[in-house]
Amino acid sequence: MSKQQTQFVILCEDTQQEVCVRHFLLERGVHRRKIRVRKNPKGRGAGEQFVRELYSLEVREYRRRSTYQTVALVAVMDADTRTVANSMSWLDQMLVDDFQQQRSADERIALLVPKRNIETWIQYFKTDVADENEIYPGLNRAGDCKIDVQRFAKTDCFNNLPATAPPSLHSACDELWKILA
Repeated sequence: MSKQQTQFVILCEDTQQEVCVRHFLLERGVHRRKIRVRKNPKGRGAGEQFVRELYSLEVREYRRRSTYQTVALVAVMDADTRTVANSMSWLDQMLVDDFQQQRSADERIALLVPKRNIETWIQYFKTDVADENEIYPGLNRAGDCKIDVQRFAKTDCFNNLPATAPPSLHSACDELWKILA
């Protein structure tokens, strides 16, 4: 099925993550009406906890809907000081704890886990240099990353991502390829 027919759900911690993923999907040909967002309401606890608590519910809904509709789930959670692999395992464990099978390779479920936070990727989009051990400042407005995300989505993620790009971004591109190919 084509991207135009696929219903995408973005499960994320905050508006900055939403904007980055939404503009990436739009640039890759997904229609804006085919994107639904579940994000932590502002001021309502930790964003990472929000994603962890809703992840198994969204996977269950994805699996139910995928029997009759083309759907994809994109879950975004900052790794903070954990490793990306540890954060992904944590989400897999949420499924086991909810008596579900872990995500399989053929499911259109992408886990995007920026090391530290999404600002690390934004820094890379803007300058082609980012250190995953650094903490980069947030943007004044979440939409300020739009042009850089669009450029990255058009040119770098699936074809030309340099080895010097942050490892968490390499992982994210692999994950996105599974749901957009």
